[in-house]
Amino acid sequence: MNLVDLFCFSLENLRRTKLRTLLTTLGVIICIGALVSMVSFGVGLQRNVTEAFTANDLFTTLRVFPVKMKIEEALSGNLASAMNGMQQKTRALDDSALALIAAMPEVAIVFPENTFPVRIRFLGRETNTNLRCLPAAMGAFKPYDKMGWGAFFTSDSAQEAILSYPTLGQLRLSVEPAEKDSVNTRQTLRRISADSLLGAEMEVITSVLDFRQTMGLGLNGQAPFSEQVTRLRIAGIRPKPHAFGSQQNEGGLLVPLVTGKRIPRFAFTSMWDLLRRSQAPEGYNVLYVRLKKLDDLGPVRKRLQELNFSVFSLADQFAEIRRGFLMIDMALGAVGAIALIVASLGIINTMVMSILERTREIGVMKAVGASGRQIQSIFFFEAGMIGSMGGCLGVVLGWLVSRLANWIANIWVAHQGGAGGEIDFFYLPLWLIAGALLFSLLVSLLAGWYPATRASRINPVAALRHD
Repeated sequence: MNLVDLFCFSLENLRRTKLRTLLTTLGVIICIGALVSMVSFGVGLQRNVTEAFTANDLFTTLRVFPVKMKIEEALSGNLASAMNGMQQKTRALDDSALALIAAMPEVAIVFPENTFPVRIRFLGRETNTNLRCLPAAMGAFKPYDKMGWGAFFTSDSAQEAILSYPTLGQLRLSVEPAEKDSVNTRQTLRRISADSLLGAEMEVITSVLDFRQTMGLGLNGQAPFSEQVTRLRIAGIRPKPHAFGSQQNEGGLLVPLVTGKRIPRFAFTSMWDLLRRSQAPEGYNVLYVRLKKLDDLGPVRKRLQELNFSVFSLADQFAEIRRGFLMIDMALGAVGAIALIVASLGIINTMVMSILERTREIGVMKAVGASGRQIQSIFFFEAGMIGSMGGCLGVVLGWLVSRLANWIANIWVAHQGGAGGEIDFFYLPLWLIAGALLFSLLVSLLAGWYPATRASRINPVAALRHD
């Protein structure tokens, strides 16, 4: 009996019990659909995070600190342990250290990182945000090489600023039609053309320590602070943040490096800065290092640590994130696998019932010369056909469910004022499709093993007497 004969014979046997076969196959379809949709959700989340890291070149980014901060413990909330690491002084982040790092052939750009809170005022509207200082050369690197409107800084000392798209929404301004705007629609947005916005002047307001109030020379019940206003020209607007974007980390307002140094402000922005200043040598707080390629990350980090610098890489955190995603994928896959194992009980039941109904038929086949292995192959083939059909239709069902869930999720995100553009929360790679089909076939064959073995062992004489 060749494969074609097995296929035709098994298909005819399954067609005889249409309802039972349909219900058994439907159980496999639902289980495979659940498995595919759940695992594709975990894979989709990991894909979105990975693309966000790649789009912003975070895999090639290092930050160098002047003290041995235990960054991982700080991020996990263990502040006491993180601050204990600050007792270990390292090399000062001064201009000589900056030049030393910049001279490394693997380094594309390095500059002192400077971020502080400000209040901005434009067209009579105000909002609070973080100002980040960047060199003009960063315009050639991701993600700053692509602007939504306008252009990057012309020089490091230009009196210019770049607004992030979310900050524009905080000012209740929009450069797009209201029906296409993804900023929270519950706010009243004023439509303004990009041409009239670019080149306009805005006010950047910072707080400085007023020594007259501090020394009690003008004590009038007010806090010992005063506000300073710096006027900057709007040179550009960052594009809309897409799925899992990181414009919040980029800063709400970007200004040239030298211009940012000239803006009067407090010398510290948080208690972390105070602790670093008390423990670290004189110099910069943080140096931002962008490498030319990902392969340079390990050697450069090792070399910096040998030079007594404290180094932190977001790529290290991404490794932890990937481990977390792996645990999520395993948990989701386990739920689907358990459901599929339950469906395999239905396959066993279908095959056993088929044996009981076809006992006489099996006896006839053995009487005319069919071997036990051939009988076993017939039932294995029938179980495999149920698993294959259920697997194929289950993958289709999983894809349809993921598309529907993705559509509903995007409607909810848009209603909540989320990022512009459709987000693919689900991702169905080829390996997941092939794995689901193979897993379905394997489980069905395992489920058919006992019925097929039982059928092959039937005594032909007893089977022919079976009524």
